[in-house]
Amino acid sequence: MASNKGILNTSILRKFAMALSGLFLVVFLLQHLTINMTSVISADMFNSLSHFMGTNPIVQFALQPVLAFGVFFHLIMGMVLEMKNRSARPVKYAYSKPEENSSWMSRNMIITGIMVMLFLGLHFYDFWLPELKLKFIDGVWNIEDRYFAELQHKFHDPIRVALYVLSFVFLSLHLMHGFQSAFQSVGFRNNKYTPFIKKLSNIYAIVVPFGFVFIAIFHFLAQ
Repeated sequence: MASNKGILNTSILRKFAMALSGLFLVVFLLQHLTINMTSVISADMFNSLSHFMGTNPIVQFALQPVLAFGVFFHLIMGMVLEMKNRSARPVKYAYSKPEENSSWMSRNMIITGIMVMLFLGLHFYDFWLPELKLKFIDGVWNIEDRYFAELQHKFHDPIRVALYVLSFVFLSLHLMHGFQSAFQSVGFRNNKYTPFIKKLSNIYAIVVPFGFVFIAIFHFLAQ
């Protein structure tokens, strides 16, 4: 019994840590979208905000490592939880119909999560790695008006834009279940607030990815 209780507590802790990392990334996504959305309003505003985020020592040497850790932790913990869940139910009953008891998003979180992580690899290749090279290898920190031109340059290719759009569709599907599930995992369960959290989850899962899609298509059409 003690062993089973220990396993249960470990599983709860994993889900709690997974939820916290997910909520952290949800906040980051909203902040990232807010800054990127200024690129469709004013190139100068976008350059100024991007330069601040790209040169501020607190952002660069404190928040950015935390963000990188949060991304990789969320991915690894998601895989661990998926493997634990699969090993806990090795026999698939012939008459079980999971589609009647859960949504497609909840049953395929690992698939949508992996697709989002593959997109992050492309995103890092497009923006993060060149940024690290420019600042930490070439030693260039003080060019403020380059960010808007770099953003537009990445979105001149229709194939890359299509990949971005597809990736944000998978992000939307991932968030549809993940947002509300994170609140449940940290213990925020209340019949009064659960319907509101579900509505907020659906709104966020549609508006935020659509915002990134709009930015990509806007800059593609503007060239």
